[in-house]
Amino acid sequence: MKIENPKSKIQNGFTLIEVTIAITLLALMVIMLYGSFYLGGRAMEKAQARSEQSQRLRTFEEFLGGYIRSAYPYHSSVRDPSVYFSGDERSLEFISSLSTGLGGRGMSKVRISSASAGNRGATLTLAEEMPVRVGDQAKGGGYTGSVVLAEGLRGFRLEYLDSQTDQESWVEQWDGKERKALPRAVGLTHRGDRGEQIRWVFPIMMSVLTP
Repeated sequence: MKIENPKSKIQNGFTLIEVTIAITLLALMVIMLYGSFYLGGRAMEKAQARSEQSQRLRTFEEFLGGYIRSAYPYHSSVRDPSVYFSGDERSLEFISSLSTGLGGRGMSKVRISSASAGNRGATLTLAEEMPVRVGDQAKGGGYTGSVVLAEGLRGFRLEYLDSQTDQESWVEQWDGKERKALPRAVGLTHRGDRGEQIRWVFPIMMSVLTP
């Protein structure tokens, strides 16, 4: 009788330990691949969001800057030396030689104002009126329009470059009736999403013509 040695048999298939190791390695590969795709997708979303935000800021800056640069030293009458321009840290009102609402034809009365929304930041609105009516003629018909320039502005503040001194001096308020002149420029400050300070300076092109 021939006795076979059990150790000489060739075992077919995988052992439980080998199957466990294979499944673990496969799971690790799937997790790594998913992590790579997830991080790549998140990076693309953030880049797109930053690009859209930058585009909105550029549009906001160009639109607002166009109005402020076109501020005009408007006098209610020939005998009145005061200039229609009033501004503080939160709002600004002036006469613009630019009228976007009617295709750039004629002057318009412009008011830029911010309304606080608590933790959500401030909402900045621009209102435009045509024809220009001030003082006793402020009420009447005509074109009136408004647009929301930006929402969620944090740390929003306006300031004005003094045109009546040779040194660079920024003030928090400007009253054209008392100063009888336009400021040299308007500064706008707010904080970005990462808390960084964003500051724009809009020079007033007609300020050199103010008597």
